[in-house]
Amino acid sequence: MTSPTPTKSSAAKAIVLYTILLLFFFQLLADFVEAVYAFGLRGTSIPPEVVCILLLLSPVVLFLLPGLMSGHGLAVLGPLLLLSRVTYPVLDTRGKMIVAGIGTACFLIYLPATLSRLDRGRARFYGWVFGWSLALAVALSIVFRVWGSGVDISTVGWPQSIGWLLAATAAWAMWRPEVTTAAESEPVSTTGVLRFVRVVCLSLGLMGVLVTLYFSVTTPNVIARWTGVSYPMVVMVAVAGLVVFAWLVRRQGVMPTRGRLFVLNGLFVASMVLTILAHQTVFPAAASGYPLPAEPVFAWHLVPLLAMLLLWPVLLLDFALLIRDTLAAGPSARMLGATFLLGSLFLAVMIFAQVFTTVYDYIPVVGPFFRDKFWLVYLVVGLSVLLPCLLTGRKPSDAAPSPPRGTLLPGVVCLLGLATVVGLAVTMPRPAEPAGGATNLRILTYNIQQGYSITAQKNLDAQLDLIREVDADIIGLQESDTNRIGGGNCDLVRYYADRLGMHSYYGPKTVPGTFGVALLSKYPIHTARTFFMFSEGEQTAAIEAEIEVGGRVFTVYVTHLGNGGDIVQQKAILHEAAGKQDVILMGDFNFRPDGEQYALTRETLDDAWLLRWPDDVDDEGVRVENRIDHIFVTPGTDVREARYLLSPVSDHPAMMAQIAW
Repeated sequence: MTSPTPTKSSAAKAIVLYTILLLFFFQLLADFVEAVYAFGLRGTSIPPEVVCILLLLSPVVLFLLPGLMSGHGLAVLGPLLLLSRVTYPVLDTRGKMIVAGIGTACFLIYLPATLSRLDRGRARFYGWVFGWSLALAVALSIVFRVWGSGVDISTVGWPQSIGWLLAATAAWAMWRPEVTTAAESEPVSTTGVLRFVRVVCLSLGLMGVLVTLYFSVTTPNVIARWTGVSYPMVVMVAVAGLVVFAWLVRRQGVMPTRGRLFVLNGLFVASMVLTILAHQTVFPAAASGYPLPAEPVFAWHLVPLLAMLLLWPVLLLDFALLIRDTLAAGPSARMLGATFLLGSLFLAVMIFAQVFTTVYDYIPVVGPFFRDKFWLVYLVVGLSVLLPCLLTGRKPSDAAPSPPRGTLLPGVVCLLGLATVVGLAVTMPRPAEPAGGATNLRILTYNIQQGYSITAQKNLDAQLDLIREVDADIIGLQESDTNRIGGGNCDLVRYYADRLGMHSYYGPKTVPGTFGVALLSKYPIHTARTFFMFSEGEQTAAIEAEIEVGGRVFTVYVTHLGNGGDIVQQKAILHEAAGKQDVILMGDFNFRPDGEQYALTRETLDDAWLLRWPDDVDDEGVRVENRIDHIFVTPGTDVREARYLLSPVSDHPAMMAQIAW
C-alpha cells in the first residue's frame, strides 16, 4: 500500500511536538536525578528514595501492555508528561522527585509507543523530523541555560511561564496529529532473532545519543567546568557547530555512507574522551606527593575540546538515522517495549556510574572502582553511539536520500543561536570598579550544600538574599560542585556571580570528582590556582589567589576538608600559606576549635571570630556549638566585626568577618 505524502503542515506540527517533548525529557530527567541525589546529599549515603530510579524502566509497561500503551494509552501519556513538566518546578524536593520521575517515565514509554505507530513507509521522513526536533530541543536547552546563568531559566521564578506556553503548544500539536500510522503500511513479520537484535542495537544507540546530550551539550556550562576554559567560548563554538551543521544539511542534503558516519562518530567520541582525559588528574598514592598543583590549561587542551564542540551535531544525524532504521525494521510495540527497556536500563546504569565518580567514598565495594574514572563513563556512553553506526548510514551503492531542503529550520536554528549570544551578553557579570583607597574588607565563607536548605529544599534565591545582605567583598563558597548530573547540571557559582556582579574563580575542575570550592570577589582575582591535598577518601582541594584592595595584596585561600578535617590536609594548606603576608584562609574545615588541626592552625594564623569575640560569644548571645566553618587571618589583623549567620537555607551557617587597616 502506498503511503500518503506528508504535508508541510504535518511535518511542522510533528517537529513542534517532538521538539518540545525532547526538551521536556532533558529537563525532567535532569531535575529527577538531582532530586534523588538530594536525599543522598543529606545523609551522605544511598537513600531509600533511590528506588524511584526504577521509573526509568517504565518501557516494561509497553512490553507488558502493548495494545493499551500504543493505542489509547498515548492519549493519556502525552498530557501526563506535559502536566508533569509544568507542575514539578513548584513542588518540594520529594514532590519534584516523584512528579519529574513520572514525567520522565511517560516519555520513555511515549517515544517507543509512537514509533510503533508511525508509518514505516515514511521512515526516512520521520527520521529527519526527529533529527530536526532533537536539534531544536538542544538549541532551546542551551538558550535557557545561558539566560539562566547555568540554571534552566524556564524552571525558576516567573519564566516558568515559558514551560506552560511550550506545554500548551505541545498539547495543540498532540490534538489530532497529522501523521500516518503503521496501520497504513504493509504488515511486517515480527519474527526473527536477527531483527530483534538489530532493533536492540538501534534502541541502545538512540538512548546513547540522548544520554550523551544529557551529560554534556544540553548544558554547556558542564563542559566549561570540565576544562576550566572560557564559558562564552564553549557556548559559542557549540552553537556555531550546530548552525554550520544545519546549513550543511540544507545545502548538501547527502546522507554519509556507513564508513564516513562511523569515522565522524569515532572522531567525536575520541575528542570527547580526550577532552576529559586532559583534565583527569592522576593522584599520587602517598601523602608525600601533596600538595599537588592542578594541571594548568595549555593550548593543546583546546584541540580535542574544539573538535568535540564542532563535531557534536553528528549526534543529531545519528538520531535521525537510528529513528529511520528503527521504523524501517517494522518492530511491534511489544518489541520496542523490550528494546527500549534495555536502553532505559543502560540509562540508569550510566547515571549511577557518573554519580559514583563523585561519591565513590560513600558506596561500599563498587565505589572505589569509579575513583578517577570520569573518562571511562563517557567512553562507554560514546561507544553506545559509535557501534550502532555500523547499522545505519547507507551503503556506497545506495542512492543518497535527502532531507527537507527548506530554509525555515536552519533559520530557526540561527535565531536560537543569536538568542544564545544575546543571553551571554546580557547575563555576563560586570563588576563595578571598586573605589580606590579602601581601608576595610568584608569577607564571607559559606557552605551552600549544593544550593539546598537544611530540609533538602533547593532555594538558590534564598541563599543569594543572605549573601546580598552581608554585602561581602570576598566570598568563599563550598559544596558548589553542581555541574554534574547529581546537581542537575546547574552552575551555582555562575548563577551567584552573575547576579552579584562579581569576579569568580571555580576551584577544582569537575573531572577529578572533588569537593567544589569557589572564590567570588568585587575586586579582580589574580594568579588564581587550585591544588589538591592528600585524601584517602573523598578528594579535597583548595584555591589560592591574590586580591589587591586599597594598595594591599591579600593572599586568599578557600577550602573544604574531608570528613573529620584530616590534619594532613590542613598541613598541606598551611605549607602553601607559610611565609605569605595578609593571609585570609576560609572554608568548611570539618574540625572544631578543640581539635588538633585547629591548634596547629593557630600556631601561625589567628581565628577571626575570637579576635572579635575572645569569649567565643558575640554581643547578641550567638555562640556556635561545634563550629567548623572558620576564617583565619594573619596575626595582627584588625578584625572589626565577625558574625555567624544562622539560617536554615543551608545546613551550615555563613560566617562573616570585617577587617580594617
